[in-house]
Formats: sequence, C-alpha cells, structure tokens
Amino acid sequence: MGNFIRPLSERVSYIASDDTWIESNAIQQLNITASLPDMVQVVGMPDLHPGRGYPVGAAFFSVNRFYPALVGNDIGCGMGLWQTTIQTKRPNLDKLEKSISRMGDFACAEWLQQHLSDEMMNSPFFDALGSVGGGNHFAELQQVDQLYHPDITNQLGLIPQQLQLLVHSGSRGLGQAILRRHVERFNHGGLITGSPEAEEYLNEHHQALSFAELNRRLIAQRLLEQIKTTGECLLDINHNLVEAAQINGTNGWLHRKGASPANKGPVIIPGSRGNYSYLVMPTSSDISLHSLAHGAGRKWMRTECKGRLSERFSPVQLSRTELGSRVICQDRQLIYEEAPQAYKSIETVIDSMVGAGLIKILARLKPVLTYKTSGGKSE
Repeated sequence: MGNFIRPLSERVSYIASDDTWIESNAIQQLNITASLPDMVQVVGMPDLHPGRGYPVGAAFFSVNRFYPALVGNDIGCGMGLWQTTIQTKRPNLDKLEKSISRMGDFACAEWLQQHLSDEMMNSPFFDALGSVGGGNHFAELQQVDQLYHPDITNQLGLIPQQLQLLVHSGSRGLGQAILRRHVERFNHGGLITGSPEAEEYLNEHHQALSFAELNRRLIAQRLLEQIKTTGECLLDINHNLVEAAQINGTNGWLHRKGASPANKGPVIIPGSRGNYSYLVMPTSSDISLHSLAHGAGRKWMRTECKGRLSERFSPVQLSRTELGSRVICQDRQLIYEEAPQAYKSIETVIDSMVGAGLIKILARLKPVLTYKTSGGKSE
C-alpha cells in the first residue's frame, strides 16, 4: 500500500498520493471527529473536503454509540447506474439536450400517482420523489470510453456499445427532517446502542435509505421515458449511512459520509461533470473502514466559485465541457458552484486508491450530457 495510507495518529488516517489535494480544514475536522466519545477509527478518503462541522469523503467507526450528525441530512444519498438501449455511435446530442431540457425538476402529481404505492403517496415528502435536487446531485448520460477488465464488466452486464445513465441523489427533504428532529432533541450527541432513541432513529434511517433508492429509480425512469428509451439498473449504492459492522474483530457502528462501500461489489466513482467517471472493483479492508471515495471531492467552497469563474466563463460557456459533453442547468448560481474547476482531479483520487491497493479499475466512462436543473416546473 506504499505511502498512500497516511496516519495522523493511532486512530486517524487518510488516503492520498503526493498529488492529491487535501485541505487542512478537512484534516482538522477529521481529528475533531476522532475525539468524539467512543470513536475508535476515522479514515479520510482521497476526495476528503471540509463539511458543515464534519468532513465529507470519510468513514468513521464507533462502539457503544453512533452519531446521526455524521451521516448528515441526506441519508441514503448514493449513485445508481442504468444501462440504456441507446447506441453510443454518434448520439444526437441536440435532440437529447432539447428533450431532457423539457423535463421539469419535479414530477407531476399524475405521474407520481401512476408510479407510487398508496403508502408512498401519503408521505409528506412524496412530491420530491423523482427529483434530482440541488447541490452536487445530477443525472448523467455517459458512454464507456475504456474497458480494462471485460471479463468482470461482462458479468455485471455492462454493454460498451450502449449509453449508461448515472443518477446521484438522495432522500431529499425526508433525510433533512430526520436530522433536524435528532439535532433538536440531542444536539450533535450520539445515541447509545440499544436505547429506544437509537432504535427510533435507525427505523427512520432505514425508511430514508429506501426513500433514496426509490428516488433514484424514479429519476432514472422519468429521464428514460423523456428520451423514449428503457434501462436496466446495473448497480445502486448508498454513500451516506450508518450500519452495524465489525472492524478488526470489534463490533460497532460504521458511518459513511460521502464514502462508497468497498464490501458490496462494484461501484462507480464520478469525476466532476466535465471529467471521466470510473467503474471499479473494490478490495475491502479494515484499514480503509471498508470504504472508498465517492467522487472527485470539492476543491473550492461554493461561496467562492462564482467570484473565481464569472469573469472567465458565462453560464452558456459552462454548459459545454472540454470533453465535448453538455450540461443542462438553468440555475445560474449552481452552474458556477458545480463547475469542473471547483473539483479535484478525479485521476488523483483514483490513483490514490489504486496505489493503496483498494480498487481495480474496470472501466472509464465519459460524460455525454448532464442534467442538473432545467428550470421547468413539471412535465
């Protein structure tokens, strides 16, 4: 594993190469989190960056108690990969962009009634289902650019000649409401294993995971219907959650905050919307808390992006990338916040995990068209 696993103390480490940019504030947040009661081990991934009090791109292992605040407000945030029936040979980008631009940010009530159970329709957050949301969430058509292990990708069902759809979203307002209730009652304190409060949170947490997974399925279905095609889900992985786990022979709680699981089969790790994504096969390890990076990781704070970029790029210019892909985003502030320049190099993130012996690269995927917000109301 060379020098890619970098210990900061007995309980804290991070994964990085010499070329991986890790902000000092993120390291500070790692150390602060490690000092929480009953925290045993903290590991920062190569996409590590500062969050709201706790770092993003990290995994945390505790005993006797777990911390909902470490999971955050987007419980179940994750990524799903669908294989479309659209052939990759010269896709009609003008037609795809025009069609997807007409898809509203939210599904209309009639569509939801057709696709949701009565139980889900009674959820106070049902109308957010099928919506991507803001921040770094997206739906992106991609094409396979390089295959490194076709034997494994064949088993997964990946067909290089067909466009892929990557969906990144979570539990929307439901996760936010669950965290808010917890913080109002317990501030940022942990919950003792087996206590009624812990069981109550875990039940809500499980519901949010299911909600997030359903949301990604519905996002994919809406977009596939919009471009008049169908798709098959090849994988779907959550990267914001807490679960019971055993690390180095000790039973406890594994929290992932912007960290892909390394013990659930292949995962996809996207770059910025103007860079490649990588399909990888993880090697699970206690050293990495059975976790991986979940993307490129932010390099700039959102509040500074427009100031850094607005004199060099217009929103129209940012809707086209150096790889020839297109970005649909009518939110002028968001398109600056999510510009490729605001993110780390995905290559350094991937190289760090390869160097640490944590992944095998299966395929590289190139963005074709990214949907963030259309500015529309509904279909």
